[in-house]
Amino acid sequence: MFKVQSRQIAQQLNIREIRKNFKANLLFSDSDELFYKLSDTKFVYIFQFGIVSYFNISEVRIKEIAQQLAPFGKGEVSGNLIETIDVSIKEKTTKVLFDSVTIPEVDEEMVRLIMLHTSQSVALDRYSEITERLLEEASKHTQSLERKGRLHISSLKLKKFIGRTLNIKNRISENLYIFDSPEVVWEDEQLAKLDNELKQVFDLKDRYRNIQDRITIIKENLELFKDIWNHKESSTLEWIIIILIVIEVIDLFVTKVF
Repeated sequence: MFKVQSRQIAQQLNIREIRKNFKANLLFSDSDELFYKLSDTKFVYIFQFGIVSYFNISEVRIKEIAQQLAPFGKGEVSGNLIETIDVSIKEKTTKVLFDSVTIPEVDEEMVRLIMLHTSQSVALDRYSEITERLLEEASKHTQSLERKGRLHISSLKLKKFIGRTLNIKNRISENLYIFDSPEVVWEDEQLAKLDNELKQVFDLKDRYRNIQDRITIIKENLELFKDIWNHKESSTLEWIIIILIVIEVIDLFVTKVF
């Protein structure tokens, strides 16, 4: 029995620098991922979005690897986001259950798929927490609008809120590829089956859609807030113009009379 553990150790990891400094047998790499083989039954998968996945690695070694990668991380993460799943080996068997996976052998591509989806699950947990907080913040302003008929948020804070939401949306689009699969999956029926079953067990697609739905709601709220602010600023400008015209008329009248 083996164990996969995926952990969030930073908001971002510098893949290029890690590739230069981390010494192990590199099986796969691109600008976002590094997949290493430490031995015939030990693997490490490193992702640009700050998550590291370990296959059959002891807790002591996990801490050592995390310390090695720490200098290449950016941004602290709150909480302890971890996803684990057990992996057993049984000849001619591919089976995915809620908390375990059975594969016919310690195949590098099968192991990689399991580690990939476990890591995607951790990323979804993280973005779910972030979007939940953003939605709660937006809800406070809509409740204030309902009770008092006014929006209690400054123009600067509103712009920052919009920027934060857009940044989160961009990060999700860049880092999560729930609907995509590694190219090797399309060439192997067994890998394709494992890929689909892992996505179902981790409920990746539905969780991803829930996050996207939250972002859509937040964006709609922000659009409304922006329209209210634009109307408010427009009304203020109109009053300033009216006051200036009145002052000009009074000045002209006083000048002519006296």
